[in-house]
Amino acid sequence: MNKRKINPLHIEKLKEVVNQSPYSELLGMRLVDLGPGFSIIEMNVESKHLNPFGSVHGGCYASLIDSAAYWAAYCNKDEDSGFTSLDLEVTNLAMAYTGKLTATATAIKEGRSIVLCEVTMTDESGKIIAYGVSKLLSLQGRQSVSDILKSMDCDPLPVKFI
Repeated sequence: MNKRKINPLHIEKLKEVVNQSPYSELLGMRLVDLGPGFSIIEMNVESKHLNPFGSVHGGCYASLIDSAAYWAAYCNKDEDSGFTSLDLEVTNLAMAYTGKLTATATAIKEGRSIVLCEVTMTDESGKIIAYGVSKLLSLQGRQSVSDILKSMDCDPLPVKFI
């Protein structure tokens, strides 16, 4: 775990890049905030998110929760570290039909190789509609932000730590 101060400029540029990634754009997910041990991702419900019954598809819930967990783990690891999900447990508690969904993640245990995160997803009224737990495997030099930049042909970000 790294206790250096995170560079706010790095975070702002990172959010811009992540929010322009193909999957984020496909789902309309926005990484709105992150810092040491936490992240917040939002999505405005659109017709493309709805299952045949008219409610948000559970896969959207899982995508928000999985993505929020990744970014909650991000700030405390070295610059070239990345993660992959070892497992993801999602409990759908209520259906959503419209409005904004917010996934708030917290890294609750950060080891050298495994990070455990919990995520609560709420609707616009603040009602908890899903809860998730993710175990992430820390990867040195893989699934990292530098891989995102390469795949999207982006310029390097400002340094992560100051």
